[in-house]
Amino acid sequence: KLAAAAMKAGEEGPQTSIETRLVHLTNKLDDPFDSVAPPLYQTATFNQPGATDFGAYDYSRSGNPTRTLLENQMADIENADRAFAFASGMAAIATVMRLVKPGQAVLAGNDIYGGTQRFLGKIAPDKQGLVVKHVDMTRLDDVKQVLEAEGGNIRLVIVESPTNPRLEVCDIKGICDLAHAHGALVCVDNSIMAPIFQRPIDLGADISMTSATKFIAGHSDVTGGILSAVGAELCDEIYFHQNAEGNMMSPFECWLSLRGIKTMALRMKEQARNAQEIANFLEGHPLVKKVNYAGLESHPGSDIHARQASSGGSIISFETGSVEVSRRIVEDTKLFKITVSFGSVTSLISMPCYMSHASVPAEIRKERGLVDDLVRISAGIESTEDLIADLKRAFESAEKAAVSPAGRSNGSN
Repeated sequence: KLAAAAMKAGEEGPQTSIETRLVHLTNKLDDPFDSVAPPLYQTATFNQPGATDFGAYDYSRSGNPTRTLLENQMADIENADRAFAFASGMAAIATVMRLVKPGQAVLAGNDIYGGTQRFLGKIAPDKQGLVVKHVDMTRLDDVKQVLEAEGGNIRLVIVESPTNPRLEVCDIKGICDLAHAHGALVCVDNSIMAPIFQRPIDLGADISMTSATKFIAGHSDVTGGILSAVGAELCDEIYFHQNAEGNMMSPFECWLSLRGIKTMALRMKEQARNAQEIANFLEGHPLVKKVNYAGLESHPGSDIHARQASSGGSIISFETGSVEVSRRIVEDTKLFKITVSFGSVTSLISMPCYMSHASVPAEIRKERGLVDDLVRISAGIESTEDLIADLKRAFESAEKAAVSPAGRSNGSN
């Protein structure tokens, strides 16, 4: 309410495209100078009209005009009622977990982000008293079976599609329908697609979580997470926890995200174009045993993905069958930065089992088919030809090492 009171609604008109809405804020601050770039309110507190009279903002933990701009814009492009900016994607996920009471259950997939798995494996059951169930989310019958077996005790279903890092595709609408029929909320981690390519709330989700670290800010200089939600009661509960626990995004990182969001569509479309070409290259290379990319017709979930998303996105993973071959490929690239995370303008490469998913116990990774030789690529905005040429050189180097006596690997899976 305080945030809304400080905003000046724009003139109503025909619905514009998401590309235009990214550039032109849905609402503007009541700014006497009408600045083109959104102002940064880098302040902790706000002077009040009087000792018993309060203005729209009082303390930046509870609300900040720069954060309001970002939250309102995210709510607009997600078709949500409200959005909330947090200090990280995991801070956002942790807040979603607050919606589940001790004794209630959370249902998640088998292939999920390593940080989410760490929370579900340690904090949720040991610190919050929650029951955690995992299921193959690509199989609707299995999801239905678990929901029915729990007899309404599942409060929250967490979905990723495509999943991280194996890029499996889940039927978001189908899962939402099943979950709602059994009284559960659905939160979709939409970080890989972002609202440019996929909008979970339009598919029936109650909450869409997007890591602002990835495509929203887009330049590897922000850590943040966004929750976009529908329903007044649910939104009020999320805001209560954001304010009470103080895990919100800082004003400066909100400002950086607002700057980044203007070019998100341009960046993501170019990144996806690069990813498609890289996936085609990988699919035809003899060292590659399997390619995971939702934009390939050979992907087992390509039909479902085409119904719920407008692009294959820019994240690819592949297997070589050898940890040593994969390691050489990763380390011998020059244009791909070896790093966790994804969604940057710079192309990134990693071996998830040793980096982003290292916290997942080895026995669980093996059980779920997450092999140690898996390589994940996040395509950036560089020249497609340069990226593929760089990969070709790295593959040639790995191939030579694999056949030479000194380079022969014992690391096959």
